[in-house]
Amino acid sequence: MNKKKNFGKKLFIKNRLVILNEDTFEEIFSFRLTLMNVFVVFSLGGIFLILITTYIIAFTPLRELIPGYSSSQLKRNAMQLAIKSDSLTNSLKKNEAYIKSIQKVLNGELDYAKFNKDSILAETEEIQKVDMKPSEEELKLREKVEEIEKETRKKTQNKNKIDKK
Repeated sequence: MNKKKNFGKKLFIKNRLVILNEDTFEEIFSFRLTLMNVFVVFSLGGIFLILITTYIIAFTPLRELIPGYSSSQLKRNAMQLAIKSDSLTNSLKKNEAYIKSIQKVLNGELDYAKFNKDSILAETEEIQKVDMKPSEEELKLREKVEEIEKETRKKTQNKNKIDKK
């Protein structure tokens, strides 16, 4: 109990910090400080440094260097490529249906009168009605990817917690 009181008193004892010119012993600078003031200043400085570092990492391109963050440009490119590949797939299906229709006419399997634009579109619609439910393999792959993402998020969070300490 006595040690706590002594420590509490020591926190508020005023001390003087003096900077002297060594040659002339002239006082250049002086401060009246307590240990509590020094502790508060260093604590606030540390918090300020942590906040500035977090801000710089979160809102500048530096965040791309951290594992788990991907660049916005990469996401944008991936989305554009997905849209292009989808449109190319649809175009390819229509072209294949058109070629099959022409082959049927040339082989005599289909009368010319039945061959028109509507019949081609009907075939392409049948092609587009493909079952889009994910297979078991795809579901397993999705689960694996989710697990890997969770692990990387945990590692990043743990690393951030360690860095904050």
